Amino acid sequence: MTDTPQFPDRAATHDEHLWLEDIQSEQALAWVDEQNQRAMDTFDDLAIERTSRQILDVLDSTDRIPMLGKHGPWYYNYWQDADHPRGILRRTTLENYRTANPEWDVLLDVDELGRREDTQWVFAGADIRHPDHQRALVRLSPDGGDAAVIREFDLDTREFVVGGFALPNAKTRISWVDPDTVLVATDFGEGTLTTSSYPRQVKRWRRGTPLDAAELVHEVPIDHMGVGTWHDHTGGVERDIVRDAVDFYHGAWHLLGNDLTRIDVPDDATVGFFHEWLLIAPRSDWDVAGTTYPAGSLLATNLDAYLDGQREVTALFTPDARTSLVSYSATRHHLLLTTLKDVASRIEIITPGAHGWTRRELGGIRPHQTVAAWGVDDEEGDACWLTVSGFLQPTTLQHGIVGSETLETLKTAPSFFDESTCTVEQHFATSRDGTRVPYFEIGPEDRNGPLPTLLRGYGGFEVPLTPAYDGAIGRAWLEPGGVLVVANIRGGGEYGPAWHQAALRENRLRAYEDFAAVAQDLIDRGVTSPRQLGCIGGSNGGLLVGNMLTHHPDLFGAIVCQVPLLDMKRYTRLSAGASWIAEYGDPDKPEDWAFIQTFSPYHNLRSNVNYPPVLFYTATSDDRVGPVQARKMAARMQARGIPDVLFYENR
Repeated sequence: MTDTPQFPDRAATHDEHLWLEDIQSEQALAWVDEQNQRAMDTFDDLAIERTSRQILDVLDSTDRIPMLGKHGPWYYNYWQDADHPRGILRRTTLENYRTANPEWDVLLDVDELGRREDTQWVFAGADIRHPDHQRALVRLSPDGGDAAVIREFDLDTREFVVGGFALPNAKTRISWVDPDTVLVATDFGEGTLTTSSYPRQVKRWRRGTPLDAAELVHEVPIDHMGVGTWHDHTGGVERDIVRDAVDFYHGAWHLLGNDLTRIDVPDDATVGFFHEWLLIAPRSDWDVAGTTYPAGSLLATNLDAYLDGQREVTALFTPDARTSLVSYSATRHHLLLTTLKDVASRIEIITPGAHGWTRRELGGIRPHQTVAAWGVDDEEGDACWLTVSGFLQPTTLQHGIVGSETLETLKTAPSFFDESTCTVEQHFATSRDGTRVPYFEIGPEDRNGPLPTLLRGYGGFEVPLTPAYDGAIGRAWLEPGGVLVVANIRGGGEYGPAWHQAALRENRLRAYEDFAAVAQDLIDRGVTSPRQLGCIGGSNGGLLVGNMLTHHPDLFGAIVCQVPLLDMKRYTRLSAGASWIAEYGDPDKPEDWAFIQTFSPYHNLRSNVNYPPVLFYTATSDDRVGPVQARKMAARMQARGIPDVLFYENR
């Protein structure tokens, strides 16, 4: 394995490409157009065109599973295909959905709306009103970014409500309270956004009143990440929740009644609600009434008693060195816990009763499968849904009732390549500090000799990478004989908060050492060679592969860097970058920049290095990461005469 380079002092911050930070400037966009044309000319090849058609066939397939969300008697689905590239919002009944060709009631055609209004709207979700399910707050982005307009939509008439709730384009959080009241956090004008570009005020807005007359509920400091709010519609225990997010991992939880009541939990904990129960998931070890619960636990306590000062809690899940909690969901009487053990899925059913909580494990889960479970708490009571997928297993959607031993398979996604010619293996590489790092290897059953290999990773924000079917990768990479490798490096969530925290801030290089260790292990085992090994990553994963480019160029034959962070000196000033200081550190503090500069690819390009070919891919309208960092990195590499640097920006 290659050694991490020793870094000279990089306190100098001269940036010759600041002009590319003006995203919509004529000069910057002319540069983008020139780069795009060069990239397209490079890829003007019949073989690539054939592969593109194969991938598009997968993406446009009408045989995909239409995933559902239940509201009242209806099951809603948002659908895109070749005829509806912007998508349609539609609904059906469960009985109809069970049929081979369900009849769908189309509510909103986003393509038609865009043509009518001469705007390329991108559907960004809908909050359907409870309990009558007659209205929805529809989110429409004009360019595909996080910011969206809000419009009230009548699901019976299929029309937007004239004079209804409506908000201009902004990073808005909004939730129904009752038919005539919403809680809203948005851009209310000057001074109402945080330095991370998110709302800092929550207001209660009543129908028929102007937005500037809405009642202020809570305001957070401008240097906090932002504030969020939602209404819990659980029958009999409805409640309003306000979350003050100081940063990505710390903040305060409040219940909104006549006053704002803070819930006394650690500032790094997340909370949830299950009828009368408060659910607490601390991200660091927490001592409660003399008992220490480890980070990554899930604890339950009676909410009213807890607010009154009692501290009787029950551990519903306790992690160990090999297990972690991924998520939980509720039916009327049960909790469904999704956990991982060495990146293998497990589902537990947890039930409160007169004599405490009981548990049982859902059986039938095979190795290298990812199972996701969610419950429905309405007139169905204890209905649950499961998706089951694997690298070589097309996704299935199952439905059942908790307590019943049978699960009905409602839909199965099609197979897009010959999975029988491939196998899945799990291996462990040894990182620089001795940590065992798991990774999945998918490829031909007969792996003789070094093969073209694509290595993927993420390693951030406690997000785990688990087995999942990808028909496009199957057709374009596995079927022709390539090997796909998915690395479960530190910084992710495969082993809970500790696995994530091991690669935070000053320890960030551990994630990159893990990824390099996997690459080296593949080479040492003869799976591939440096010339045949490529890596790919996006967003935080773009920062990951950017560091492979600058720290370990000898390990890779090609790199694809998508919507990346790369300039870690200025990332807090670009798009939503300030919201990630808890993950990476604050480059404006000299003590933080001392370690941040070691993983800032934009500052770590060196002379006389043979860098592998690299493709930077980004999007003009991305208002989270933004196109600027990819632009500047490509421009700096080209200006220094580094060959084989391609850039493409989706306009």
